[in-house]
Amino acid sequence: MSTPTTTQQHLNDEAAAAACAAAIAHARTLGIRVNVAVCDASGVLLAFRRMHGAFLHSIDIAIDKAYTAASFGFPTRQWMDLIGTDEALRAGLPLRPRLVVFGGGLPVRASGALVGGIGVSGGSAEQDEACAQAGLAAIGLA
Repeated sequence: MSTPTTTQQHLNDEAAAAACAAAIAHARTLGIRVNVAVCDASGVLLAFRRMHGAFLHSIDIAIDKAYTAASFGFPTRQWMDLIGTDEALRAGLPLRPRLVVFGGGLPVRASGALVGGIGVSGGSAEQDEACAQAGLAAIGLA
């Protein structure tokens, strides 16, 4: 019988903090104020940063974008395309707690393995995703 356990890669807290800092640096270049969250593959928060003046409601949105991206393994912007014209999904799925169906959340992968998620909230969906992408690029996981 094989061993009943597995070995898993993990995103470390230093990388999570560096990704947050890089996302905020990119937000500054765009002239926006954001909240940034990075979680591990289980959706547990590893790092969070809030720019002074960023929308307070966006705190939870950023955290939930990271959680959604980590829990499904694809960018949050893809949800509406996946839901498509299925009215039951369109009406029900976005009501699920913590599920975000608009852009700004990206999965974090290392050597192909899902190791976490990053979520940014405060700008447009496109700006948020660009900030998240800058965070991943800063830690070599873009």
